[in-house]
Amino acid sequence: MTATDPIANLAALIRCPSVTPAEGGALTALEALLGPLGFQLDRIRSTTPGTPDIDNLYARHGTQGPHLMFAGHTDVVPPGDTDLWRFPPFSAEIADGMMHGRGAVDMKGGIACFVAAIARLFARGVRLPGSVSLLITGDEEGPAINGTPKLLDWAVARGEHWDACLVGEPTNPDVLGDMIKIGRRGSLSGIVTVTGVQGHAAYPHLADNPVRGILALARALMDPPLDAGTQDFQPTNLEVTSIDVGNPATNVIPASATARFNVRFNDIWTADTLKAELTRRLDEAARDEALRPGRAPVRYSMTFAERPSHVFLTRNDRLISTLSAAVQGVTGRTPQLSTTGGTSDARFIKDHCPVVEFGLVGQTMHMVDERVALADLETLTQIYERFVEDWFADAAA
Repeated sequence: MTATDPIANLAALIRCPSVTPAEGGALTALEALLGPLGFQLDRIRSTTPGTPDIDNLYARHGTQGPHLMFAGHTDVVPPGDTDLWRFPPFSAEIADGMMHGRGAVDMKGGIACFVAAIARLFARGVRLPGSVSLLITGDEEGPAINGTPKLLDWAVARGEHWDACLVGEPTNPDVLGDMIKIGRRGSLSGIVTVTGVQGHAAYPHLADNPVRGILALARALMDPPLDAGTQDFQPTNLEVTSIDVGNPATNVIPASATARFNVRFNDIWTADTLKAELTRRLDEAARDEALRPGRAPVRYSMTFAERPSHVFLTRNDRLISTLSAAVQGVTGRTPQLSTTGGTSDARFIKDHCPVVEFGLVGQTMHMVDERVALADLETLTQIYERFVEDWFADAAA
């Protein structure tokens, strides 16, 4: 296999059932593509007590700077009910100009295209004046503990340094060339628990219904809005994702009620200042007599997730302009520079070098019948090929 064909590359990767945390043969398949291209290959298994062991791959070509990294993941989410799929989810079937399979766009497709781009550059005799590496994890769709963070630590410990990184996540909402991600909002999750007194619904004076309190506190978290957004980011948004009492009986006032929430926050906030604001809102709402006359304050406790994702914005003009020019040169479209969407492993890479994200169209990611247009695989390969060549040419200028 010459690795210059993104369609063949992707088929080889999709046929590996690498549902997190299983490696499933995907990294082995990737090694088979990169080894003949002259990459030094290091397979790293990372472990943390209480979490699954994860296989990761670091591949580097070259020994000198400048150093460009491509980052991605070969792990995929479960396919769900396979009877609902048009084709088996790990068969890489081609029909109607599309390749079907779990991971087709998120994000084995991006990896397949980057490998093809590098293989084509080498086949044309292009000598990159520096190093290119692939940092590939098997834990992006999981806890993200034994994947990219551990692999970065391992690489830094042995002296690796990067000048820029491209993450191949599916960033385009509608058509290839729509969007480059130049930053990500932060993410903070928490749990609020209100403690009441269990009792008979017919004798509420003998009980203390925590549902009244949890509704008041949930509303205080969401209203008023946390901010109106910034030049580079959407408004911070808090969603209450669950309210539970664990009560199967309709005539029993429960003893406690719990609300879970997630906040996607912009660069107005840090995780610590956001925690302080949310705590202030809850304290103020807990003292409000409106829902619990004579029984304020609401007795509540709050816990925040231990590992919030921090907001970041990349301001590296050379990286962004080179990628934008490559996208425009191949597709004719001027990509929007965006910070929308969820989190990605770019949140870890940002601490080591400037990072942007660009990949396939993400409309079918995580869905039944995930699929990618064969034409898009070819187009993305051409974008990556032009970007890599131009980035190194500019660096050497």
